[in-house]
Amino acid sequence: MLLKFSKFYRLPLLLLVSSSVLSTCFFLLLLCNQKSMLAEVNIFSISSTWISVLFIFDKVSLSFSMVVSLISLCVFSFATSYMAEDLFKFRFGLILMLFVVSMNILIFSGSLFLLLLGWDGLGISSFALIIYYQSIVSLKAGYLTLMTNRMGDVVILMSIPFMLMTGSISIFPITYSHSLVVLLLLLASLTKSAQYPFSAWLPAAMAAPTPVSALVHSSTLVTAGVYLIIRVSMSLGLDPTASSILLFCGGVTCFLGGVSAIFENDIKKVIAFSTLSQLGLMVFCLGMIQPNLALLHLYTHAMFKALLFLCAGLVLMINYGNQDMRLMGSLLLRSPVILVFFNISSFCLMGAPFISSYYSKHVIYELMVMSKVNMVSVTLMLVGATLTSIYSTRMLKVLSWGKLSTLSLLTVLSFQKYVPLALLFLLSICSGKMFWLLDTCNLSIMYTSSYYQLLMYGMLLTGVVVGLSVKPAKSFLFSSIMFLWESSNKMISFFHPITKYTKTLDYGWLEPMNSLSNTVFKIGDSLSKMFKTIDFYLITMARNSTFCVIFVSLCFYFWQNP
Repeated sequence: MLLKFSKFYRLPLLLLVSSSVLSTCFFLLLLCNQKSMLAEVNIFSISSTWISVLFIFDKVSLSFSMVVSLISLCVFSFATSYMAEDLFKFRFGLILMLFVVSMNILIFSGSLFLLLLGWDGLGISSFALIIYYQSIVSLKAGYLTLMTNRMGDVVILMSIPFMLMTGSISIFPITYSHSLVVLLLLLASLTKSAQYPFSAWLPAAMAAPTPVSALVHSSTLVTAGVYLIIRVSMSLGLDPTASSILLFCGGVTCFLGGVSAIFENDIKKVIAFSTLSQLGLMVFCLGMIQPNLALLHLYTHAMFKALLFLCAGLVLMINYGNQDMRLMGSLLLRSPVILVFFNISSFCLMGAPFISSYYSKHVIYELMVMSKVNMVSVTLMLVGATLTSIYSTRMLKVLSWGKLSTLSLLTVLSFQKYVPLALLFLLSICSGKMFWLLDTCNLSIMYTSSYYQLLMYGMLLTGVVVGLSVKPAKSFLFSSIMFLWESSNKMISFFHPITKYTKTLDYGWLEPMNSLSNTVFKIGDSLSKMFKTIDFYLITMARNSTFCVIFVSLCFYFWQNP
């Protein structure tokens, strides 16, 4: 199959196949032996503190790398046909490969140096991918994503002095006595995982091509923050303050993602808001000190969300780029294979019984009603679960069960487009049960009352009924995430009055010194021009002298050694 792909994508595909096979083999080997491996290289020391590069090879990092490599392989296979007509497909593949490599560096990082390398690599490559189409919308979305990620970078840099107090820049020596470092890392993770109030950049990232959206929303950029919280909580645990922050942010994000998806008609943004809701569920699970369960839901979510986005990409190809669901009218009835893939991935999103997300999502909700979580967070999560069923059913009703639209045309797709979707389809069905059985840490037996179990199924059925009866609606308040999108884009307008008065105040201070400052500026310009002239002559003389010395030396050498 690789021979049929474009020559620009053969090398990335071969690398991803090799990476997924190696990660799977090492994961199974370490899982059987119950061991972990660390590889550390000391670079230099500062005041008895070694600056080192630490790689972590354990079941968490290897399994996550396996998932990322498999999904990236499917996305690259899909991109060979999806971006076939693009003039800059080589540049697109190169940036996308840099994106995947940065994510793998972050996965295996155990020291701050590698963490920043992968973290910044994700931020820069995601910015280049989001602005790929070079429009005003993509440029605004790219800068919003970049600036939000920069906030996380600043927070991580703020943690460096406190980490140096532990005598190492590795994550493992951090203890409860350095809880401030943990809180800083958690804050940085919230910016990358698009938790409230840093949620505006995730729907905006839909300006990128569909293969990029499939990677960003499934197993890379947004999951980097969740993975960092999982790694920190597994190595040292979380104190009550950190748990409360995660519970609050996760509950609010899950609720806002569900409400915004109901009032959105753009198919890609609906799926983006569903990612926001599921990320809130993972962070809420981490707030309940259940990192293994959050990791399991992260894996299952990655599989079906990548499938959902690739199906949405095929829908856009069939519908000539139209993204408004109100104009799609049972479009999937003309493509039965895509219809099956899209429906199953939507059922996984809702948490339907006996498919992948059922083994993680329902366990999280059962643990929630059994734990000592405040009633506000529980209410937000229960409403969020119902909203997930509502917008998923509404999306299925429009694309599969509505009236036929004249815009939907029958298009014959090549076999190559279905291969990555078929692989993700199988993984979306069985990945939950597979990871649940592979690792005993994921086994959770709940002894909840039948009332709570019926409550879970009741939320699912209520969402299905409401989703079938609800009509398309539009609300700027909810589709903008409670004005979070507008406030993030127009943040400079809030500071305009302050900057205006500041300028007036500065002019008032400098008014008696205007003549003196102008004289100083003129003297500075004259000195600058003089030094530039002197530098030019000195550089010219040095360059000519160097050439003369080299020429004379070569002549002397060849004269002595004919």
